[in-house]
Parts: sequence; C-alpha cells; structure tokens
Amino acid sequence: MGFSLSSTAASTCILFLFLLSCTCFTSTDAYDPLDPNGNITIKWDIITWTSDGYVAVVTMNNFQQYRHIAAPGWSLGWAWAKKEVIWSMVGGQATEQGDCSKFKGSIPHCCKKDPTVVDLLPGTPYNMQFSNCCKGGVLSSWAQDPTNAVASFQVSVGRAGTTNKTVKVPKNFTLKAPGPGYTCGPAKIVKPTKFIQPDKRRVTQALMTWNVTCTYSQFLAQKTPTCCVSLSSFYNDTIVPCPTCACGCQSNSSRSGSCIEADTPHLASVVAGSGKNTPLVQCTRHMCPVRIHWRVKLNYKEYWRVKVTITNFNYKMNYSEWNLVAQHPNFDNLTQLFSFNYKSLTPYGSINDTALLWGVKFYNDFLNEAGPSGNVQSELLFRKDKSTFTFERGWAFPRRIYFNGDNCVMPSPDAYPWLPNAGSRQEVSLFALVMASLVAVVLCFAQA
Repeated sequence: MGFSLSSTAASTCILFLFLLSCTCFTSTDAYDPLDPNGNITIKWDIITWTSDGYVAVVTMNNFQQYRHIAAPGWSLGWAWAKKEVIWSMVGGQATEQGDCSKFKGSIPHCCKKDPTVVDLLPGTPYNMQFSNCCKGGVLSSWAQDPTNAVASFQVSVGRAGTTNKTVKVPKNFTLKAPGPGYTCGPAKIVKPTKFIQPDKRRVTQALMTWNVTCTYSQFLAQKTPTCCVSLSSFYNDTIVPCPTCACGCQSNSSRSGSCIEADTPHLASVVAGSGKNTPLVQCTRHMCPVRIHWRVKLNYKEYWRVKVTITNFNYKMNYSEWNLVAQHPNFDNLTQLFSFNYKSLTPYGSINDTALLWGVKFYNDFLNEAGPSGNVQSELLFRKDKSTFTFERGWAFPRRIYFNGDNCVMPSPDAYPWLPNAGSRQEVSLFALVMASLVAVVLCFAQA
C-alpha cells in the first residue's frame, strides 16, 4: 500500500517545514553580522638572527569593534614545529618552564613543546617591559580604545634554524580570553612587516613574518547566554521581563547551588565562602548574570526619550570597561546621550542603525557586582523622523542588543508592550505554533 501527495500539497508542506526549521535552528559559526570583519590578529616578526635561532616580536591586535578581553586577561599558546626552546622573553612570560634537564650552563626560559604565554602585570620593572605590554592581559576593543587594543612581547627562540628556509612556523595556535571562545587558524607567511623609525626618515623590515587570525564564537565560549533584555514603555503598564530560563533554570541539576537569593541572611559571608572560581548569580526567573532594560520613557512633539539600565546579578563579577551594542533604526537621529559614551557602528555600509555605548572613564565604566550599586543607566534622546517614526508594532524597541560582545536573549516580539488601541491583536504562543505545525503535517498527508 502506498500514498502520494499532489504537487501543490507537497510544495506547501515542504515550504512550511522549511520555514519552521528556520525558526528552530541558529547558526553556530563565528560570523558576527554586526562586526563581520572582527578578529584578533597575531603577527610574528623575526627581527634578528642568533647563533641557534632568532629574536621575534609577537604583536596581538584586537580588530573587534566591541569585544574586549577583560581580567585575568589573555593567554596565547602554540606547538613548536621542531625542537625549539624559548631562551628569554621581554614583556611576557611562559606559564611553565617544562623539562630543561638536558641543558648545561644557561637554562632556557621554557622548554615545553607547547608553551603558553601570558602578559606581565602592571608595575613590572622597566627592564622587563616591552611596548604595549604589562596590562595583565587586558585588551580593549578597537572602537572603544584603539591605543589599548594592542599587546606585544619579545621572544628569543633557540634550536629553530637561522634562515628563512630552515625556520618552521609554529602550529596549533590557541587563544584564551581568559576562557574558551576563540578559534585560531594556521600561521601564514606574509610579506615582511615594515617599521618606520622615530625620525620618520628610515624604514626597516622584518626578516620574516607570519600571521595568525583568531575569531570568536559565543557558542564555543559558553553553553548558555550571558545576558537578557527586558522592556517597558510609558504608554503601557505591562513590563515585559526577560524570557524565563533565558540563561538557565534553577531546577537544572547541573546548576544546583549556582544561584543565591537576594534576601539570604549574612549575604556577604555566604558569597565570600562560596569558592573563588564558583559563579554566583542571584536567583531570578531568567538566571542571567546581566539584564538590560530598555524603557520608552517620554514622548515629545519632535523627540522621544529612552532609558537604558544595565543590572549586574553576578555576586562575584565586576565588569570593567563594559560596553553595550544596540541596533535600532532611529540611531541615525540620536540627538543627545546622558552619562554614556557613544560611537556609531555601520556594519551594513551607510546604514546607521547600530550604536556602541560604554561608560564614562572613572564615572560609570565599572559595573559593580550584584547589589545596590550593581547597575548603570543612561537616557537617549532621539529626533523623530516623520517618515518612519511610530510607537506601533514594537518599533520603539531594539532589534538586538549585545553586552560585552555577547548577543543577549530578547523577549518574544508578540509580548512587546503595544499601544492601548492595539488590544485587538492576536496573541500567538509557542505552544500554538507547534500545534499548528503538527496539524499542518497531518493535513498534508491526509490529502494522500
């Protein structure tokens, strides 16, 4: 016994299932539509040969517009292609020396086949420093602070060969910042870097140069999101909260003991005794370490005002040099910003709908841990464009929001605060959508 579908019915079923699948699956690659060219590029310049190897300057450039590396900082690793050793370093250090028992007399700085290098701390003696070093591994984003988006160190490598033909590039580069998330490609030999001397009258160049490109994926960095968005408006009493379990659930056994109630007696002692590396988030419905609240606050004749509040629910995390990326079509008409810095991002060419916001230095660029002072806020004033402005259909709310480079979980569009005269709109729940899809499949095969 067999069955068949008419061509029209079959096409309808295939189209419906395709659309349904598009809503259920998300890409897990490292491409970021708001920063399509963002990456961290590691450049390795050999500047002189030695008796058994070379001296190189390794430079790390953070070309990501809004994703930075916070304390405790970056760590860079690789695997040597031959039997190389690190004789000495300036501006950085290997975390382990390894087995150097085969050496007599001078002992190398590191003998490991797969060394890991970290930045030196602020206050390092001057004779151990190198340009752009000694920031504890902290690396600013390119748009926020390009002068501090660069790190470098000098390394003397032995047993490596002393010509361009005998030197082999290292393999398997890894970058942690400080946890996972970055994937590094293979080292590629490129044209030697040219250096302009301080007097700008002479140009020198590296003897050999190779580059490594590392890209970030939020899905590799952590299994659950790190932030969520809630919404409210002056024209509707409804406050749309973050989606339930946006960053995990209290009932999840794998996260047992990882949250704490805000009214816990002797809260400070409980937090202090929870373990140094144990995350401790305030118990909420969304279970996110950070919540961003976007409130449509006031409506004027020619302007409208928005209040943005960032709240930290993590009792063991301070966010230094935090930043927020928001996408909304009216950023093209942003008139005034209060207590935040602002920079326009144009990931789509000339379309100015994406803004980078961050705190004012020494005022609110430091987001404290959970508690009374664990929030920062600002207000944004927009000029109305009569051809596009409306409060209908959730237009006044952002399309997407990032915090520290991670995409935040947004509420469902059908839950947005609507104008009072929009009460007749239809409510569509996820359950209803799933049931409708099942009914559609049944109807497809019922036409057999």
